[in-house]
Amino acid sequence: MKKLTTTLFLFMMTLQIFAQDQNPEAASGSLYASDKIYVVVVCAAVILIGLILFLFSIDRRLKKLEKYSSTKN
Repeated sequence: MKKLTTTLFLFMMTLQIFAQDQNPEAASGSLYASDKIYVVVVCAAVILIGLILFLFSIDRRLKKLEKYSSTKN
């Protein structure tokens, strides 16, 4: 049943892909024309850098906890 549900879900996703507009340059062209593409790139870069820093801080905390738990035993 799970395979059937997954297959049906993926099939519906592909149908939605074909329902998209046939002119993909319309959105990107307007962003380039108004120089808003740079705002989008900066926002994406800030979010990506924030996620990477967050993951490194979690990794550092986990290493400290593992080190503490191994010395305690």
